[in-house]
Amino acid sequence: MKPQGPLTGMKVIELAHIMAGPACGMMLADMGADVTKVEKPDGDDSRRFLPPDIEGESAAFMMMNRNKRGIALNLKDPDAITVLRTMLDSADVVIENYRHDTMGRLGLGYETLRKSNPKLVYCAVSGFGRTGPYAERGGFDLIAQGMSGLMSITGEGPGRPPVKPGAPIADITAGFLAALGCVAAYSRAQATGEGQMVDTSLFEAGISLTYWQSAIAFATGQAPGAMGSAHPLNAPYQSFRTRDGWINIGAANQRNWLRLLDVIDAPELDEDPRFGSNLDRMNNLAALVPILESHLEHRDTDDWIACMDAAGLPAGPVMDICQMHRDPQALARDMIVETDHPVAGPVKAIGLPVKFSETPGGVVRPAPTLGQHGQEILAEHGYSQDQIKALKSQGALIVA
Repeated sequence: MKPQGPLTGMKVIELAHIMAGPACGMMLADMGADVTKVEKPDGDDSRRFLPPDIEGESAAFMMMNRNKRGIALNLKDPDAITVLRTMLDSADVVIENYRHDTMGRLGLGYETLRKSNPKLVYCAVSGFGRTGPYAERGGFDLIAQGMSGLMSITGEGPGRPPVKPGAPIADITAGFLAALGCVAAYSRAQATGEGQMVDTSLFEAGISLTYWQSAIAFATGQAPGAMGSAHPLNAPYQSFRTRDGWINIGAANQRNWLRLLDVIDAPELDEDPRFGSNLDRMNNLAALVPILESHLEHRDTDDWIACMDAAGLPAGPVMDICQMHRDPQALARDMIVETDHPVAGPVKAIGLPVKFSETPGGVVRPAPTLGQHGQEILAEHGYSQDQIKALKSQGALIVA
């Protein structure tokens, strides 16, 4: 049971844990790839990210590992290495996010694997990449966010403490970039029979999210700082207080600026020289925001959104996560889905954010319990029931 997405037929071995590597595997699986997650005997560390849990199963693990089959191998056992090597010899893609050369020490490095499987796409997701002076450093989302500059542009403004965006965006972005790299390399391998190494990192993922701010720094020689919810290049484009909460308004060009003035009935601002152009509004943003809020605070967010929608002005509420889960657009786009887990029962998850008209992907399989599909997977690779029983008895294959 797997999605009949555009990657149906791609065989992926995921030797990855926690988030960046599993995010890559999740995206490929959601698009139809057959992803086998290989775990250590005590499982992916995110199985212990508790609370919260659902019937004892980690909610975090189940979120990142849906649509995958699972096998648990004790890679300290030479027979388990042999099992894994057999699986890798017929795989299209392998994903790993171990520290530098861990796979090499297991005899499973890229140069070794490509000799027996020339078409293999070997995807390495790490903290800083496989080359350069930081190649051997371990990496975490927080460290990458700080070093990539993201934390310097996040937060309320000058003099305030550094702020990390609430989501682990370096981890998730690295996983999605890795998935894109896998698909690109797989496409070439299908045409030429020649695989390659795909190498990306949390650090580079964080850097890639600084396009606007880097453009400013390249042009001016000065590092832009945090601006709260405001935009570094357009105004007004940020959150504003209303009578009952907050609203995001995207009046990011002159036409939308004039629409905003019509909606809030503030024609006098069109004559104010401080706000005549985008450049003027950016230079006088500190004065502009309280003036706009003095108009907006007299009505509720939903009232303003109705008016702005009618005027063609981009606007939206600032919703919490539970509100987002209930939003009719999120539901209409199948971004909230449900699977039936063998232990946890019905479990909700975030859906596939890319839609395909002819080969739709989707979420159809819950995350595996530890070692759930081990016997099934080994049988597919030619192992007899006696061989599987022997691997279990010696502790090379773990079945929960």
